[in-house]
Amino acid sequence: MDTASNPDYDLTPGEEEDALVLSLQGRITLADADGLLARMVDAVSGDHHHAVRIDLAGVSYMDGAGVLTLLRFEDSLRIRGISFTLVRVPEEIGRVMALVDREALRRSPLRTESGPVGIVEGLGSASVRISDDFAAMMAFLGDLVKAVLHLIRHPGEVRWQDVFFYVRRVGAEGLPIVGVISVLIGLIIAFMSSLQLKQFGANVYVAQLVAVAIVRELGPIMTAILVAGRSASAFAAEIGTMRVNDEVDALVTMGFDPVRFLVVPKLIATVVVLPLLTLYADLFGILGGMIVGVAGLDLTAYTYLQASRRSVSVFFLNASLVKALVFACIIVWIGCLRGFQVRGGVEEVGAATTSAVVTAILLIVVVDSAFAVVLHYL
Repeated sequence: MDTASNPDYDLTPGEEEDALVLSLQGRITLADADGLLARMVDAVSGDHHHAVRIDLAGVSYMDGAGVLTLLRFEDSLRIRGISFTLVRVPEEIGRVMALVDREALRRSPLRTESGPVGIVEGLGSASVRISDDFAAMMAFLGDLVKAVLHLIRHPGEVRWQDVFFYVRRVGAEGLPIVGVISVLIGLIIAFMSSLQLKQFGANVYVAQLVAVAIVRELGPIMTAILVAGRSASAFAAEIGTMRVNDEVDALVTMGFDPVRFLVVPKLIATVVVLPLLTLYADLFGILGGMIVGVAGLDLTAYTYLQASRRSVSVFFLNASLVKALVFACIIVWIGCLRGFQVRGGVEEVGAATTSAVVTAILLIVVVDSAFAVVLHYL
């Protein structure tokens, strides 16, 4: 049945002592709210009364929506300077009305609708957000360093079972994608460089170019970016979900330090695994270049590998592993931080996951640029 055309209530206007009396009978629910308000406004619009009374004696039921409708009607009358009174209010409806905070309804919302933002205001807001985020990152980094130092002094408190679990997730499960990407990168670099070097009969230098590019730069940074995409997002989603489900608060209540309990095992596993993945990526990148060298440049596998070995020094190999260690710390630092910053519902987990990946990759590239400058002068 259409409740809009056949409402369960009745509105009867009348007059009493120079006041308009609107008598309500029946049941008033959410479905009747808009229609009732329109009828009451129409009943007042054609009269010139200074007061309006609403008689609720005949109302058998009224929910919160009906109460709010009466308050909306009262506000519209107050604007016009007409007094408003409720008479013969049933006890049940009175209790519902007592639950409504009229002052709160009249206050302006805490979060107003956002309007157009100017350039200066936008830059200022962005600066404040960046500075607050930087402060949060530094504070969390301090907590992480403190937790690591504590566990160095008390190694028995480390949850080694979780460390081995994350070694498998970060390392073993990442081997296929790291290997495939590294081979393809080696193939691409070797093929593109060979197109230029073949013109000068310098085919053997393809091996040196690929080895230097892979070992010095592309091996560590591409491995870190892949791990950031897989693991930083997983760390943020895992801890963020625990925040939503109040599991982190439960750990604090039981006396556990969330950073030691949740973050340090991830840090140990990633610091151990990422340098090994970097060496793995270096080998597969050189293998990809060797495929092009042997198949397209008439080089033997022995010649290619010897040229690659001569071009890679121990110093730059060690620098590559140091980069991997720093990148591992960044991945865990940012991924876990974004997880702890989750507030509200599950939709915030997705936003934290995206932010973890983007921020981690950005910091990895920035730190790699700093390494490139420092290593050049060393």
